[in-house]
Amino acid sequence: MIRLLIADDEDLIRGALTALLRLEDDLDVVAEAATTTEAVRLAAIHKVDIAVLDLEMPPGDGVRAAQEILAELPAKVVLVTRHARPGVLRRALAAGISGFVPKTTPAARLAEIIRAVARGQRYVDPDIAASALTEHNCPLTDRELDVLREARDGASINEIAARVHLASGTVRNYLSSAMTKLGVGSRHAAAHRAWEEGWI
Repeated sequence: MIRLLIADDEDLIRGALTALLRLEDDLDVVAEAATTTEAVRLAAIHKVDIAVLDLEMPPGDGVRAAQEILAELPAKVVLVTRHARPGVLRRALAAGISGFVPKTTPAARLAEIIRAVARGQRYVDPDIAASALTEHNCPLTDRELDVLREARDGASINEIAARVHLASGTVRNYLSSAMTKLGVGSRHAAAHRAWEEGWI
């Protein structure tokens, strides 16, 4: 029996996915979570074999939650996403995830992918993989990406500075540099572009 954690901040999707996967004889959904924090905690408590995580789930995201789960357990992670941005694939694979699928994947197909992952295989949706091969390389530094990640929710310069533990002037410099590299006129536009590309 493969022990699963299902994590998605949308109750309807999480509930439907849980119900459908429980119809499979060899899959056992032992925990459900609505946040990344809850997902990490419940994965450890229930010693799950595979965590099926929504990529865009607060706080943070599914990639960060995957990293925390994989650091704690000999588990595997399958990321499910509505926005299959190819840049995210590189981050996800670097984090050690075993599966990357769009939310349009039928439940029966997801069950097959989960079984393959449990056997030690890796699965990446072919369309996402094809997009990743043609994506643009990110021109931004890690620090520029850090400040853009925090700018995405409309945070002020001072709020961003506090979150990333930098001086406000330094944050301004990183944001200005990122805006110049991306050819946009505001930090919000830069953050949105970086998100669209899957860099953050």
